Amino acid sequence: MKKHLTRGALAAAALAAAGAAQAQSSVTLAGLADMYVGSMRMAGDATRRNTAGSGGMTTSWIGVKGVEDLGGGLQVGFNFTSFLRMGSGDSGRFTGDTFWSRDANITLGGGFGTVTLGRWMAPNFLPTILFNPFGDSFAFSPLVLHANVSLYNGTGWTGTSPADTGWANQVAYTTPGFGGLKATLHYQFRDSAASGHNVGADVMYFSGPLGLTAFYERAQLGNPVAATYADGSTRTNWMVGGSYDFQVVKLFLTHGQARNDVSEVKIKATQLGASAPLGPGKLMASVAQSKNSGLDKTRRTIAVGYDYTLSKRTDVYANLMHDRITDYKSGTSYAVGIRHRF
Repeated sequence: MKKHLTRGALAAAALAAAGAAQAQSSVTLAGLADMYVGSMRMAGDATRRNTAGSGGMTTSWIGVKGVEDLGGGLQVGFNFTSFLRMGSGDSGRFTGDTFWSRDANITLGGGFGTVTLGRWMAPNFLPTILFNPFGDSFAFSPLVLHANVSLYNGTGWTGTSPADTGWANQVAYTTPGFGGLKATLHYQFRDSAASGHNVGADVMYFSGPLGLTAFYERAQLGNPVAATYADGSTRTNWMVGGSYDFQVVKLFLTHGQARNDVSEVKIKATQLGASAPLGPGKLMASVAQSKNSGLDKTRRTIAVGYDYTLSKRTDVYANLMHDRITDYKSGTSYAVGIRHRF
């Protein structure tokens, strides 16, 4: 006997189907707001800069992320996230940065691992921010400053990661975890106006209190726009690092080198750091030292700070940093700030 559905039954079935579809996919608005008030002076700066700055501990960002369960263990996802300069309300980390400079990618994942297509993090990013006590602070982490922040104050000091922390036009493959070990292979294609390409890989291992990492990059393109270097060089960059959590203190150690094959300049960088729980927050201390063979100078940056947890999503912090380069006047910076994730 045939069964006929009433309009009510059809509506109920449609709603149930819609609910099932929604249960298999999600879109999330997410971001982070970080502002600080302080006084900044890097080595070689002519004057001190008092500022209400954006991104004291983490660069502020906002965007949308989504994922859909395709069944059979497969998932497809997307990420569109933009960096923000909260003090001015401008997008990007700096003038000329692309709008979706943090993420603009689509992913396909399953038991085989994850493939990412589009703009995404470079091989240097996670190993650098996970193996220093100040994390992804582009204002106060000595390791991040030496790796990714060039000084435009007459010192001629450049970062050791010439291709930026994110690569455009890339395809990346991340393996599934193998007993705490995970690796990612990266390849960046040139755009229509450039020649060359970037390749790299990063490896991370976490087991109990022990963490180990390494990355390697071979770059012919700068970023965020995939453009050939003006000197036509190929630039290599590598780092190895480790951490160990003794509960009362967590120690960090990294060492790496960047090299330009045209100028033959080498920059060797070493960082030692520590963090320790104190009350509802943690104390942080780090020192990084880099030697630039082209400038024949050494840079040393020391930072200490305290990060106080207010909730799972909000913390306040206070940092003090001293920066020094051979033959230049040193600089001291200090700030207090607040960071909120949503």
